Amino acid sequence: MRVPIYKSRPVEPNPARFGGQRINDFIVLCEAFSNSYLLQTPAGNIQVNAGMGIEAPVIKHNFDAFSSAPLRYLILTQGHVDHVGGVAYFREHNPGLSVIAQAGNPAHQAYDGRLAAFRGKRSAFAFSDKFASAFAHYAQQGLSEFPQQDVPTPDVLVEERHAFSLGDLDVELIAVPGAETNDSLIVWLPQHKICLTGNLFGCTFGHFPNLVTIRGDRYRDALTVAAAVQVVLDLGAETILYGHHQPVEGRELITTELTVLRDAILYVHDETVKGMNAGTDLPALMAQIQLPPELEVGEGYGKVSWSVRAIWENYAGWFKHESTTELYTLPRSAVNADLIELAGGAHAIVARAQEKLDQQRYVEALHLLDIVLPAQEQVPDALRAAIAAHEGLLQGSANFWLSSWLKNQIKLLHAKVV
Repeated sequence: MRVPIYKSRPVEPNPARFGGQRINDFIVLCEAFSNSYLLQTPAGNIQVNAGMGIEAPVIKHNFDAFSSAPLRYLILTQGHVDHVGGVAYFREHNPGLSVIAQAGNPAHQAYDGRLAAFRGKRSAFAFSDKFASAFAHYAQQGLSEFPQQDVPTPDVLVEERHAFSLGDLDVELIAVPGAETNDSLIVWLPQHKICLTGNLFGCTFGHFPNLVTIRGDRYRDALTVAAAVQVVLDLGAETILYGHHQPVEGRELITTELTVLRDAILYVHDETVKGMNAGTDLPALMAQIQLPPELEVGEGYGKVSWSVRAIWENYAGWFKHESTTELYTLPRSAVNADLIELAGGAHAIVARAQEKLDQQRYVEALHLLDIVLPAQEQVPDALRAAIAAHEGLLQGSANFWLSSWLKNQIKLLHAKVV
């Protein structure tokens, strides 16, 4: 009987720490916001991913403990900032280094750069504490100066496939759009049946992909993600070195888990499309579509309900055909003061929200409290009720993004309570 692999693997990404790990006789791992790997050969080394700028000195320190051979190639599995930020640092310490990326990498970095300020602010709720912890760790190890985040220009761009050999190691690079970016590049070592996927189908292995991120990003197409999973399936890998956490080992395990992941993505896609064509409204689809037991995967990073909405909106856009007000600039919150007045004051609404809390109907309580709090943020009973609602929702959350959001909201609400 299958025991889904997500149950035995961590979820949260964390910044690089001092100390690397040997995976086998020629590969070293440095766990980071996105893992970096060092591939050793008699003719020099190959590195996969460069980390963020602040992580680069730590990654180099960890790899230097295992090898002093020159670094010949640096391969980027995608253009996200936690993969490319340390490139300039590694170029500085390795003259003649050749940086290889997928052909879509420059376009993706330009897209990221366009929204850097926007996305940085919207990601803070999930990562600010992790950065603070990382800087404290680095300071304890005597590291106080950090290179700037790089926006690198690769030396080699891979359109489809690119093969080369270094020393006794054969390397095949395969360009494929994935779950996180459209510039994914996987590294296949055919002699050893090892595939370095980066975050090809999401941050964490064995979990439903993040088809939409609550920090803010483009929608990710479900069919493209399923096709990316199939590319790796077809390789017949015996080991996957993933973008986060430890290796996944065993051909049978990998085949089973990737098959389930592919089929789970296709199931959610197909059920969403079926519901759209049947005229079922979006909230109902989000509530109704669930994975059957045989397609169980984790929801610690992406969630099925969020993905249903992502698929719906990726196909149909933002207009739900539910209210004419969707077509105008005035938000629903514009009538909050009217609702408070009609209710006889904020306390009447808070009292009803408290009834919802007592029934553990936390989201309904928040809908009511959202009428009061933006208009009159200094209502202590409303703030305390909102804290209780978020705490109730947190108890049932195993998702990294949702839990991070709820915890941050609780902290912000506590700061407002007089």
